[in-house]
Amino acid sequence: MINKTRYSRQIALQEIGESGQLKLQNASVLVIGAGGLGCPVLQNLAAAGVGIIGIVDGDVVDETNLHRQLLYTLDDCGNSKVEVAQKAILELNPEIKVNVFSEFFSAQNAFEIVSDYQIIVDCTDTLAVRYLINDVAVVKKIPVVYASIYKFEGQVSVFNYKSGPSYRCLFPEQENLNTVPNCVESGVLGVLPNTLGTLQATEVLKIILEIGEVLSGKLLIYDALHFQTQIIDFARNPKAIEKGFINGSQLLNRKKTNESLSPEAFLEKCNQLGIVVVDVRELNESPEFKGQNVIQIPLGELENYSKKLDKNQEIVLFCQTGQRSQAALNYLKKSGFVGVFHLGKGIESLKNQLQ
Repeated sequence: MINKTRYSRQIALQEIGESGQLKLQNASVLVIGAGGLGCPVLQNLAAAGVGIIGIVDGDVVDETNLHRQLLYTLDDCGNSKVEVAQKAILELNPEIKVNVFSEFFSAQNAFEIVSDYQIIVDCTDTLAVRYLINDVAVVKKIPVVYASIYKFEGQVSVFNYKSGPSYRCLFPEQENLNTVPNCVESGVLGVLPNTLGTLQATEVLKIILEIGEVLSGKLLIYDALHFQTQIIDFARNPKAIEKGFINGSQLLNRKKTNESLSPEAFLEKCNQLGIVVVDVRELNESPEFKGQNVIQIPLGELENYSKKLDKNQEIVLFCQTGQRSQAALNYLKKSGFVGVFHLGKGIESLKNQLQ
């Protein structure tokens, strides 16, 4: 049953009507990342009446989030983002269903998480996760609505839509750890992710409703400082599609390994002789975690440092929240290292033990 009062202004559009609103009600959308981009996506999809929304994020709310992540308040700091977001958008629209995954999207959980969703919205800021999303989506034939931001600029596109170009077609993967700076390092204008996230939500609704022209094979670039936009066309690259499909298929078919460590398993490994523990955070990040076998190698320097390591050496990686250590783990495994683990939810999950 459609709530004709709530959605009356939307139903009044000839291109939508009651049949379109029913499509929205029956749709399922997975939002990966509940930060600057994810917040406006979630708010707009919930308000529009998308029936099932999944939220993936292992992070907690921090005061530094509040100038741009408008789902959260000061009272939410320290709480799980997905749980706070779930409560907020259900208050906005209690007629929808919201599923939460209080973990970061990784090779270990990717296929299990995406299995029930028809569209993925990429609201992440880590290159390794974007390639993972791409490869899983190619195998599952799921369209991906993508955006990224940098200082005063952002970009939006739709990948894997009706056999269209993928993320790899636009951004071929580089075999190194050089990453795009995130907003922690470079800063960001608070309204920017809200603008880009709203554009992402718009593309999601167009895909569900099958109206308009979807940004497939097109990259929209937005410059907020000079209020300029441009659209760049890009083509489907069969080799890039094949690479994504092969990677995704291998991931789907491989045996599960326990590479992601719990806090208890991490501390146990740290006390074992012969294990190298690598902190891939920047040098000034806290809290400190020291030990006889702990070395600090920022993620951007790991590529060079890894040449000094034995590929048969057991290595344990950690960072603040688990995202950078996951990227480092993926890189080392591609480089032939055989015994690599990481602290799944980062040093943040050790706060009680470090006090």
